Formats: sequence, structure tokens, C-alpha cells
Amino acid sequence: MKHKKLFVAIAFIVFLLVPLKNFAQNSEIGACVGTTFYLGDLNPSKLFAKSKLAGGIVYRYNLSPRWAIKADFLFGKVEGSDAITNGGYERNLSFWSPITEFSVTGELNFLKLYNTTGKNHFSPYIFAGITLFSFNPKVEYNGTTYELQSMGTEGQGLEGMPKKYSLTHVALPFGIGLRVNIGRFFCLGAEWGFRYTFTDYLDDVGRFYYDNDILRETRGDLVANLADRTPELLTKEGIPLPLHRDGDQRGNFTTFDLYSFAGVFLTVKFGNVNTTCDLKKRRKKR
Repeated sequence: MKHKKLFVAIAFIVFLLVPLKNFAQNSEIGACVGTTFYLGDLNPSKLFAKSKLAGGIVYRYNLSPRWAIKADFLFGKVEGSDAITNGGYERNLSFWSPITEFSVTGELNFLKLYNTTGKNHFSPYIFAGITLFSFNPKVEYNGTTYELQSMGTEGQGLEGMPKKYSLTHVALPFGIGLRVNIGRFFCLGAEWGFRYTFTDYLDDVGRFYYDNDILRETRGDLVANLADRTPELLTKEGIPLPLHRDGDQRGNFTTFDLYSFAGVFLTVKFGNVNTTCDLKKRRKKR
């Protein structure tokens, strides 16, 4: 709840800074489509591994030929697996999670961007800002989908352990893009960025293994089986690998998870009386 209040306050302040009299003249709205992927314990380094379809809506306010403020609402999905994206790591964990985000970012164009004849119509740009996002790690097990956060696979919620992690967090988005103005009313572009989250549990893997016998006793066989899936793997002799001991490292707790969106967008400009940003429309000579 505190994350939501913080983000609402920031968004409110940002939009107060937009001059209302020029709101329509410099506004763009449109849609984007692309892919999402994640980097974390189950995918340490493979860019675009197990990418999933994503999309959403985009609003941009052009402050000047150099600067713009953008708000977007995106839906996506991330996925990871020790067997596929982590070199067959014997931990044998996997997950997938829906992602819903609302972001406000500032954009800096490398070139001054206009939409009048004879002026520059394209520019690469960089962006950074703030994101509020929700996630919910899940896993397929014996043909059924289970939500992992509620299970407390690392002992969360048990006596002496931290509480279960939140499914809503703040992230810092940053990245690069390219915008091309098409005539006075359209803008086509491409963008690739990361969201640096402040959680290590996008994949439900964060710190240490909890005593599997206690998990089995307090939360049942299902939770215990999903917390440590190493015994599903067999040695060359066909013997299941042993369970991890209480306190063995389960995840890399020194870094937070990231997820990425890469895609294209098309926006339409509204009330574009003054030709993108701050130049007035040229009058025709009589």
C-alpha cells in the first residue's frame, strides 16, 4: 500500500508540472507491443531468453524538442528455469509470472525533434523514471499451476522467519529508444529498457533453503516438494539427488532481480497546433 501511495503522489506532481493550456497541443497517445524477459537467479545472464509477448498503452507529453514525459501501462510475462536458462543447474527450480506495470519516465532526445517540413524528424533518446509493478510467481507441477508466494517456500511466515514478500514493488526503469515523426500527427518508435526492481523474489528464489522436514510437517508435502526439487533429478545410477540442508544457499541474495521490455510503439498527436514541442505552425504566404 505504501508503494501505491508513493507512486500516486509522484505521478500527481509530474502532471501538475504540465501546463494545462498546452496539454492537448503537445500530447501523444498510442499503443506498444514487444517482448519481456527477466534476469535473476534462474536466468543470470541470457538476454531475451524465454521472451514473452507484452504490450500496453502509452501517453507522452512533449515539453520541448529535447525533453518529454511519458506514462505507460504495460502487461507482460517473465519466465525462467534452471534446466533451460541456467545451464541445467541442479537446483532444478522454475517459474513464470505475469507482470503489470505503470511507469512515469523522462525522455531526453539526442537531437532536437520536430514535425515541420525541413526540420529534423527523428532522434535517438534515453529515458529513466519510476515504475510501480505487480507480479505473482507461479509454477507448473504435475499438470497443475500453483502460486508460490503464498506457500512460503523459504519458510517465510514461520516462527523466526521473515514475513512473505510483497507482490507489489517499485522499480527504476531506464533504457534507450528511437523516435520518428511521421507528418504532423504520428510518431513511430522503438524502445528497449530494463526495470531494476528492489525485490529478489520475481522468481520466488531469494536466500536459503529452509528445513524441508519442518516445511513438510507444517505446510504439507506439496510445499516441501516445491521448495526443494533437487530429488527430481537422478544420478547416473538412477538415484535421486539428496535434499539440501537447512541454511544451504538457494538464491543469490546479494543482487535484486531485473526484467526488461523491448518493443515498438505508434502514437497519435492531439491538438497539434504548434508542431511538436515549441515551434509555432508556419503561416502560408499570400
